[in-house]
Amino acid sequence: MKNTWVISLGGSRIVPDDVDDKFLLKFKKLLDSHNSQKFVVVTGGGSTARRYINALKKLGKKTKAQSTEGIAITRLHAGFMMRFFGEEANEDLPLNIKRVRNLLRKNRVVFCGALRYRRKNTSDGTAAKIAGYLKCPFINLTNIKGLYTSNPKKNKKAKFIAKISWEKFMKIAKKIKYEAGQHFVLDQIAAKTIKEKKITTYIVGSLEAIDKILKNKKFVGTVIGE
Repeated sequence: MKNTWVISLGGSRIVPDDVDDKFLLKFKKLLDSHNSQKFVVVTGGGSTARRYINALKKLGKKTKAQSTEGIAITRLHAGFMMRFFGEEANEDLPLNIKRVRNLLRKNRVVFCGALRYRRKNTSDGTAAKIAGYLKCPFINLTNIKGLYTSNPKKNKKAKFIAKISWEKFMKIAKKIKYEAGQHFVLDQIAAKTIKEKKITTYIVGSLEAIDKILKNKKFVGTVIGE
């Protein structure tokens, strides 16, 4: 869809420890400032989901039960964001991709969480699938500035990657072992989707970077493409 963007909003950006209302107000102001564009915002579960997932893991529950709990938290966050944005956002939570498209026809901003259970999938995978369906770019807003050669929080020597091809990114994603509630910039399903559908994808850590992307200006972050 023309002038449409899919944004994956990490759960830890919504609720790092408590609800970050100051950040969310800035996020709303950013999307409001680009009122000629439409947005689908897919909310993640973040640390909130991981707390519940870890509890189920300790109890010996299977991965599907852990993932289903994570899905519930992503939807909780989506519902909160719908109410946070108010009238310009959707009033009901979409549970399938066609409903997302239909809501986008009458709303400038549509929020959703994970749409359904799928093995080895995260909310980023959902966002990539929606971007492929709508044939639009995909922005992943996370808590680091982009893609690195390894986890920069654990390895100070990790090198930043400003641009990478879909093929090379897929090779990196394949090395990451899947866990419910995993914390990597994009999961394997998302990597496969953006490669197959040739979706231009941005990984960024700031609202300023998103603003510059939307204005087609130079930004700090990673672009995945040709």
